[in-house]
Amino acid sequence: MVGDCGLILLIDHDRETCALVERLIARLGYEVRVAASGEEALALLEGDRPAIAIVEVELPGLNGLAVLQELHAAFGSDLPVILTTAERDTPLDRTAGLLLGADDYLVKPLNPAELAARIRRLLPEVAAGNGEGNGKRNGHFNLSPREREILALLADGKTQREIAAALFISPKTVATHIQRLLAKLGVHSRAQAVAAAFREGLLDEDVYAHDLTPTLLAGD
Repeated sequence: MVGDCGLILLIDHDRETCALVERLIARLGYEVRVAASGEEALALLEGDRPAIAIVEVELPGLNGLAVLQELHAAFGSDLPVILTTAERDTPLDRTAGLLLGADDYLVKPLNPAELAARIRRLLPEVAAGNGEGNGKRNGHFNLSPREREILALLADGKTQREIAAALFISPKTVATHIQRLLAKLGVHSRAQAVAAAFREGLLDEDVYAHDLTPTLLAGD
């Protein structure tokens, strides 16, 4: 049975990855449409808006970052997109993907349990109106100065231990702040928190957008 949230779009040119994700989505009970390129995906959809798109960064032709922009242009910036990569896995790459509107950024080989959890977390947001009920009050998220510091360091690709060292606090304290951040932003992962922060203007994105985006939008 196809789920009420609609179809899931998978754009990936690796057959092994496609087979794994197709089996996973079938077990979750959703329809999946598979394409090997962005151009093929847009033709395959025929105007149908997917509930989620899972897009490989290293696509032939237009790379996954460019396809992400094409999908948002076609279906709106609130379309949840999970980027996957086998090569571009540095903090710089992740930051560029999040700046362009990705909701998550996963490194291959994909872990089926992790991917299932990411999909399940995004689907309720779609059903509930694309995450509008995210705890935002009167246009503000009520982040503390410390939470803003940690959010900025997450956006810079820092790990929990690196953040702790930079702020001279314990990793456990960092973890507590991160959990509060996720709750305030109404998201379920650190990647989603960074993406939400840039969308809501909680961080200064000018430097990132200027320095990172042009390079990473280019094909391999």
